[in-house]
Amino acid sequence: MRIKDICLFFGVRKMIEWAKQLNKAFGASFLWLIFLIHFTQGSRSFVWTAVSYQLKDNLKLSPSASQFVSSIAFFPWSIKPLYGILSDCIPIKGRKRIPYLVIATLLSLVPWPMLGIDSNLRSSQWHLTVLLTVHNLGSAMADVVVDAMIAEAVRSERASFAGDLQSMTWLSMAVGGIWGSLLGGHALTNLQIDKIFLLFSVLPAIQLLSCGLVGENSADSKVSRESANSSKSHPGNGNGNILDEDNILLKKSSASATRRKRSQKNSNKRASMRTKSLIPEKGDSLISRWFHSLKTATYSLLRTFRQPIILRPMAWFFLAQITVPNLSTVMFYYQTEVLNLDGSFLGTARVVGWLGLMLGTFTYNRYLKTMKLRKILLWAHVGLSLLSLLDVILVSRLNLAYGVSDKIMVVSGSALADAVNQFKHVHFLQSF
Repeated sequence: MRIKDICLFFGVRKMIEWAKQLNKAFGASFLWLIFLIHFTQGSRSFVWTAVSYQLKDNLKLSPSASQFVSSIAFFPWSIKPLYGILSDCIPIKGRKRIPYLVIATLLSLVPWPMLGIDSNLRSSQWHLTVLLTVHNLGSAMADVVVDAMIAEAVRSERASFAGDLQSMTWLSMAVGGIWGSLLGGHALTNLQIDKIFLLFSVLPAIQLLSCGLVGENSADSKVSRESANSSKSHPGNGNGNILDEDNILLKKSSASATRRKRSQKNSNKRASMRTKSLIPEKGDSLISRWFHSLKTATYSLLRTFRQPIILRPMAWFFLAQITVPNLSTVMFYYQTEVLNLDGSFLGTARVVGWLGLMLGTFTYNRYLKTMKLRKILLWAHVGLSLLSLLDVILVSRLNLAYGVSDKIMVVSGSALADAVNQFKHVHFLQSF
């Protein structure tokens, strides 16, 4: 026991030192906001278990109808790049992050008190679908905004902390997922669904209050500082002229620049014609400037997507998502209606799934970082194909013939599938 206590002491000590370094680099309020947003994202399993039972038991929807509601409700997560373009191109009172984070938090907060208070909204399939979609819109937007804030925070001198912040987001989401899954199943056996909806609204409310703890500089002030820094990089001699040394360098570089311009003149002509229409005029209105900014960002995004290094991974992700059928809703109905598994056990199974995600991340970081990406993806899909047979064995009841209980099949399948599925994404996250 003494050796374990010593190891625990040193482990806690390292965690404290790590937290102090992050606090010194970014500030406690910024770290708290990152932790809270990702913790809330993971803990949504607390309330979505209740949503699944609401669709099945109270609304009496079929598996296909429940899957349709879920597909519509989660659609805002499929268009996340649009939120990034919107926040980048249209500042609100000169700020691009915190105002959008406040709006996103309000969107994710408002549906739950409404569903908890008004029974008519809970009993209507279409009202429930709309409110769940609004919640996911806010959650997806908050996820994009906080990722942008992290990317901005680790630029230049703090770039060495990028991996630390990424690890913090994974840890926060895993802790939230474990917490939400454990309490979600327990709450279903002790609380009514409307109380669960009201109880979950506490987390977005705390997130809304926490948005005021983090400051953000105006976009105009950032531009002013950047122009000031650029002017400092070319010092003058007091008369507004560039120093002689800089002047010599400019003369030397101008000749080579002229030759390059001549050779690229034809190719740049077409590009300039395309981008000329994207530049706003000086006297344009605010809405016109926003339109030009959105148009420019959209063209830039499309040009980026056309690059093979971006297009190929995106095409693979797209095909990997649409070619694998989503059986989660069907299996939920089967596990609850046929196998008679209660919500408390299903919550425990999701906890094991979150632990499987953490195990998959640890295994990759420890043993698979040097493996080629194609080989990782190949074996990941082979593993997922084999694990999908566990559902076939469970439905056909072959597991009982070998003395394996249904609960063991559900728990092991959830943990192993989530662990292997992590290999599909963790390499790209690490690269980010």
